[in-house]
Amino acid sequence: MESLHPRVRLLWVLSTVARLSVLGVVAFLIDRFAFSLPQSGIVGVLVGLVILGIVHAVLAHRIWRFDLQDDALFLVRGVLTRTDTTVPYVRVQHVDTTRGPIERSVGLASVVVYTAGSRGADITIPGLRPDRATELRERLRDLAIESEATDAV
Repeated sequence: MESLHPRVRLLWVLSTVARLSVLGVVAFLIDRFAFSLPQSGIVGVLVGLVILGIVHAVLAHRIWRFDLQDDALFLVRGVLTRTDTTVPYVRVQHVDTTRGPIERSVGLASVVVYTAGSRGADITIPGLRPDRATELRERLRDLAIESEATDAV
């Protein structure tokens, strides 16, 4: 099984801190304009949430794995709830490589696998080096094409 690039942990931690900073601003605005809350309580809750978020991001990075098996893409992820996903290659519709601004800034990319089925049936494999993401995208495309020939529908 292959894991994510180590820089993904940093991205997830920064993402968690950013989300919780927004929560802190909301708490400040409530305290400032709605009703008075004890300052130490707000700070304590925010510090606790930041620590919990960082621990969650680190654990999520350590658990995230994927593997290209003979007939399917296999993924394992989750912190509190472990999710094992198997995506048969015959269900793959198309595969994209994406690089958002934060990913580009740290030299990473993601591969998005779109599948046949219900709405939102896509799998994202984040935290790959750009060359590895391109290689994985091409490999998944080739496996999907090969599986069409063996599909006996």
